[in-house]
Amino acid sequence: MSSMDFLSFQARLRPGDEAVYDITSQRRWTYEAWDGFVSRLVTWLSQQGVHKGDRLVCLARNSAETVALHLACGRAGVLFVPLNWRLSQEELMQLLDDCEPSLVCGDKEADRAGLPYVVLSTLPDLVSELTPSATSNENAASPSLILYTSGTTGLPKGIVHTEQTIMETTQNMALLGHVDEHSTFLCETPMFHVIGLISCVRPALYFGGRLIISDGFEPARTFDRLCDPDLAVSHYFCVPQMANALRQLAHFDASRMTGLKALLTGGAPHPEVQIKAWLNDGIPIVDGYGMSEAGTVLGMSFDMRIIDQKAGYVGLPTHRIDVRLTGPGNQPVAFGEAGEIQIKGANLFVDVWKNHRAYERSFTPDGWFQTGDIGVSDEDGYIRIVDRIKDMFISGGENVYPAEVEAVALRFPQILECALIGVPDEKWGESGCLFVVPSVSHESFDKEGLLREMEKGLARYKLPKVIHLIEALPRNGTGKLRRNILRECDINSLVGNVQA
Repeated sequence: MSSMDFLSFQARLRPGDEAVYDITSQRRWTYEAWDGFVSRLVTWLSQQGVHKGDRLVCLARNSAETVALHLACGRAGVLFVPLNWRLSQEELMQLLDDCEPSLVCGDKEADRAGLPYVVLSTLPDLVSELTPSATSNENAASPSLILYTSGTTGLPKGIVHTEQTIMETTQNMALLGHVDEHSTFLCETPMFHVIGLISCVRPALYFGGRLIISDGFEPARTFDRLCDPDLAVSHYFCVPQMANALRQLAHFDASRMTGLKALLTGGAPHPEVQIKAWLNDGIPIVDGYGMSEAGTVLGMSFDMRIIDQKAGYVGLPTHRIDVRLTGPGNQPVAFGEAGEIQIKGANLFVDVWKNHRAYERSFTPDGWFQTGDIGVSDEDGYIRIVDRIKDMFISGGENVYPAEVEAVALRFPQILECALIGVPDEKWGESGCLFVVPSVSHESFDKEGLLREMEKGLARYKLPKVIHLIEALPRNGTGKLRRNILRECDINSLVGNVQA
């Protein structure tokens, strides 16, 4: 008997249960049908001349076909390369030149690539008469995925994973997310990102649950889906900006979201004030921490009492991952002291595409992956992200962590979003410039009130010297803040500066 992967196992265990529902195309698959679709895609890849070690680029919005192709590539040992469809043509061409695909698949978003491509929506019919390939785990240790990093600073890097590393993240996410055969995930985060492609997709299918796929996030539409008893969504993963957009809806009513176990968030710091607002409505905000290189690493408890006590923390590692916080010389720091988060585990990436030297440089001499994130651990082992090492600046000899300052600023009710950067200061070396997206008109924004609020929770050297009101913060395709764009601004020439 040949070995089975997790999908073929579930197809034998629960063949008639619904596995995937593409809510955009209205197509549905049982586990048996879904396993057959993936197996036929493996046959089709071989017919197209796409073999082990080749790259397949997918340039499209979320769809069931995207997930099926990803799973088929894993079985075949082909490297699946989902690209960010929000990138410019020049940016796309850089990535295409880097990964050199043997085949491109996509939807209308792929038109800008300037290459022939297979239309994703035609795949079910294209492969319907093909003979399914035999299922095997023989390629589980082979590279099967390239995730290009967000590129918030510099050019993106191609992070390489195998099915084995992907399945480690799947199990970590499932442990932290209380996933079982009764779980229903609604996936709307983009599938060119680890949250969308792995954390939202794999746990549901791994445990025999149900996966609902949407082509994207639209606040009003998403809220209606989360409230729909027929869809019965139990797990929804989003970035904090998406969660906040739901709360801003005029018809928002948390009491209607009765089937939701929790709102899972990650990808950016989640302000404590927003976490507590959800808790007050009876919905757990389960924050987490991860990255392209490691998938899901940390996650909060589902217990609302613990979330309330530790709002602002991103959780605990599972027993499958080792985490340490280190200071200078990679020496461990004490509880309550800031240190770099470093990781060991079978979930970690296996290479950087065409840049093995960059892969080697990302590890300490004793084999720990250096995340570049600064964290603090309490005595219970819960970790709070302080900031990125690269985002920290020094004012008057004191370290200033933008994420800490932003969290305090967000307590002020006239702020929707904000971001702090360090700018040159003749007296202090550097001082803070706070970019604010206000919830009121620029004319009525109360900067004195903001400063009074910030003074309650921050030392004076952490307070911004300049406050600048803007319409929106620059973000990349996954919703992460592009702080480097803010640094490129000529602060002295900005209109609307408020000297603090």
